[in-house]
Amino acid sequence: MAEAIATREAYGKALAEFGAKYDKLVVLDADLANATKTDTFKKAFPERHFDCGIAEANMMCVAAGLSTAGYIPFASTFAMFASGRAFEQVRNSIGYPHLNVKIGATHAGITVGEDGASHQCNEDIALMRTIPGMTIINPSDAVEARAAVEAAINYYGPVYMRFGRMAVPVINDTPDYKFELGKGIPLADGKDVTIIATGLCVEPALRARELLANEGISARVVNIHTIKPLDEEIVLRAAAETGAIVTAEEATVIGGLGGAVSELLSEKRPTPVVKLGVNDVFGKSGPAKELVVLFGFTAENIAAKAKAAIAMK
Repeated sequence: MAEAIATREAYGKALAEFGAKYDKLVVLDADLANATKTDTFKKAFPERHFDCGIAEANMMCVAAGLSTAGYIPFASTFAMFASGRAFEQVRNSIGYPHLNVKIGATHAGITVGEDGASHQCNEDIALMRTIPGMTIINPSDAVEARAAVEAAINYYGPVYMRFGRMAVPVINDTPDYKFELGKGIPLADGKDVTIIATGLCVEPALRARELLANEGISARVVNIHTIKPLDEEIVLRAAAETGAIVTAEEATVIGGLGGAVSELLSEKRPTPVVKLGVNDVFGKSGPAKELVVLFGFTAENIAAKAKAAIAMK
């Protein structure tokens, strides 16, 4: 069985690792360094870590200011606070002037678990997509999270990075793995349907492919780690070659990956799309693994969605 690591853990380790390589890298937190795992960076570079207290909106403005002085700030807090509480500051102080600020949003989605609906931010991808020029990254495992951090460091402009609390299997520990901003990764070929997944849904999408293969259905699997800008080429090619699409994300189906894919295809290549995600409801308090099953982020449910999409051809 593959090793399971939370992407927030990988985020914290990556910051500490790259802190030695990039001397302009600084990290800000909002009294949650132990939970966001930025305390790893704090221990290594205490003079470059700033605790802004429980004042997320102010933290975004501090990050904006640091970026104008030539630093590469990573502002870290829970996704609910980064995208929700501080939305105005992210929009007006970071997005509008297109500043070089990276937002490390941890504890995203329903797998926050027992913290419940108030902290289970399923709306963050949709919110961040509306900000002009905002890059959005949602890594599928620890390997991808590490690669995404360095890619964000080397990209000039605002980046929203989404990390999870729950440990997820490592699937990208291969010699040929390559992370490129804005480029989806084809994980498996197929001709009957394409499963386009992001974040923790990528691994069950691969297992869903195996279930479908047992029924004689050939499924393509694509990992979309960068939701904005969307890799239009890989999506349009999948639509043309398989004729049916399933999107899978641990986020609301309104305005997220499914929305982005549907918007593209409705305009450039009308294709049946079945969206798997949180369906216009709030989360529930409970163990993360049980919530994954409750909300349908399983291989079995992804396979069922794939068959539904094929039936729509």
